[in-house]
Formats: sequence, C-alpha cells, structure tokens
Amino acid sequence: MTAIDFAAFVEELATVAGETIRPFFRTALGVDNKSRSGDFDPVTAADRAAEAAMRALIKRTFPAHGILGEEFEAEHPGAEYVWVLDPIDGTKSFICGMPIWGTLIALTRHGEPIYGMMHQPFIREYFVGDGRAANYRGPAGDRVLRTRPCAALKDAVLLTTSPLLMSDADRHRFTRVEQAVRLSRYGGDCYAYCVLAAGHVDLVIETELQPYDVLPLIPIIEGAGGVVTTWENGRPHAGGRILAAGDPRIHAQAMALLQG
Repeated sequence: MTAIDFAAFVEELATVAGETIRPFFRTALGVDNKSRSGDFDPVTAADRAAEAAMRALIKRTFPAHGILGEEFEAEHPGAEYVWVLDPIDGTKSFICGMPIWGTLIALTRHGEPIYGMMHQPFIREYFVGDGRAANYRGPAGDRVLRTRPCAALKDAVLLTTSPLLMSDADRHRFTRVEQAVRLSRYGGDCYAYCVLAAGHVDLVIETELQPYDVLPLIPIIEGAGGVVTTWENGRPHAGGRILAAGDPRIHAQAMALLQG
C-alpha cells in the first residue's frame, strides 16, 4: 500500500475536521489554558471536537492503525501506520479571528511521514505532499508547489511565529539570521511552511515544536523541493528547533549562523 492510496481518505479527514471547526471560528468560544508552566497554551472546544471526529473516522476505517494527536493520548504508537493529527495548528491565531491556522494531518509508516496535508477550512485551501511532489488546491486554482531559488541570505525572506516563544539563547541565535536577511515577518505557524513550499518565502525558523507540528509538513516541504531539519542538521521528525529552507544554499548559511 502506498501513500497515494490514502490521498482520498486524508481529504475525508480534512473535510470532517473542517466541518467541525468552521462553526466555532470567529465566535465567542471558551478558551482553556493547558500550560502547566505559566505560559499561555490555549485549547478550545473546536480543537478537541475536530480531533475526536478524525480519530473516530480513522478507528472505523483503519482499526489497526495508530494515532498520535495533540489533544488526546496516543493510540497504538508502535503500529506500522500511524496517523499524526493537529486539529488546529495556530490556536492563538484562531482565537484572535485571524485565518492563519490550519488542520495538519500526516500518515507515517515505520516512523517516516509518507503523506502530509495542511488544510485551511475557512479559506478552503489544501497543501499536500508525499515527499516526491507537492500540490495546492484552493480559490486560486490547482497548481504544483515548488520552492523558489535563493542563493544568499541577504536576498531571503524569513518567517517565524514569534521570537518570544524562544529561549533567550535561541532568540540570540535566531537574531543572527534575522539581521542577515532582507525581510523577516512574524506569525503563521503551519501556514509559514506552506508559503515556503509555494515559493513565496525562503526560510522558516522555529523552536519548541512537537512531532504533530512538523511531521505533516515534512512531505509538503520536501515534495516542493525544500529542506527541513533541526538546527543541528538532524532529522526534524521529533520536533524541537526547526529550520526549513526553500534552497539548500541558504539552509547551509542559516545553519552556520544558528550554530554560531
């Protein structure tokens, strides 16, 4: 069974999640803080309801598959196939009424992400990839996703969700790269990685990511011709400190500054 066999099912998962989430968006919904460290890590009824709906569909269709999600305990994490779910990546934007959030879905086999999707149900956009190719579907029509060439940091556009989410030491390292690029912008969460895959920006640098934040995006970025690693040039699958680039040349340049 190949990743493409699951494409229609991934879209069905995205549809179920989107139908669950949309009625909550830009309404007066309650917000809980699930952080135990004093930070603000919001979760809403929309997050929980969407993940529950996707889990129910997976268990009904593929009962032997595992599930790793943000809002509930992992199920069968050692299975050959494991679904990775983040119902609303960018909950802070969601509760502010900003449409730069998305539903992330990945299918992994033996721990490797073989298919990924980011669905923005309010704008009705889909970014999908299998590591070999990546595609977009939405109001702008259908097209192949390709990162853009960028040979030097001085010509690059950089995105991050917020430097305030980084430790002091990591923020210092990030600032080295930020000072070297043409333009930096904040905000975006998963959306930042998708516009990188679409060739609109050149770098995304983040810290403190979880596996469900990054696994769905790896097949999209790599399928579009980009590079995604940790700051140490390791596998990004476990999350942590992540560097994504559209061009290997600026990936190497940014990594040299991050490593200092």
